[in-house]
Amino acid sequence: MNFPINPLSAALSSIQSMASQAAGGTGAAGAATVASGAVTGHGGTSGAASAGSFADALKSSIDKISDNQTKALGEAHAFEIGAPNVSLNDVMVDMQKANVGLQFGLQVRNKLVSAYNDIMQISV
Repeated sequence: MNFPINPLSAALSSIQSMASQAAGGTGAAGAATVASGAVTGHGGTSGAASAGSFADALKSSIDKISDNQTKALGEAHAFEIGAPNVSLNDVMVDMQKANVGLQFGLQVRNKLVSAYNDIMQISV
């Protein structure tokens, strides 16, 4: 089960970077985050540029989860009607992949909501 988590890791690191900037008052050049095993810095990039890439990463991840669920339901339907090239093993594996992807997406959503709430509680 290979799920691309790099876009989600990048999104989470962007949120953590913004939270540390808001909490500590450090500049964008001083904030470094660890994402996917590498230290990356935000050297003077604007918030709008990172927001676009965050939105793109989030949308592609949600689309991937949706595609996995659609594929699993399609194979389940094909198995139900008796398609000869679909086995029960394939259906069960695809259903589990879709379920794991959905659970992962929910956990990421929960982390994003938690980070948002933490940022909103910071007094300025």
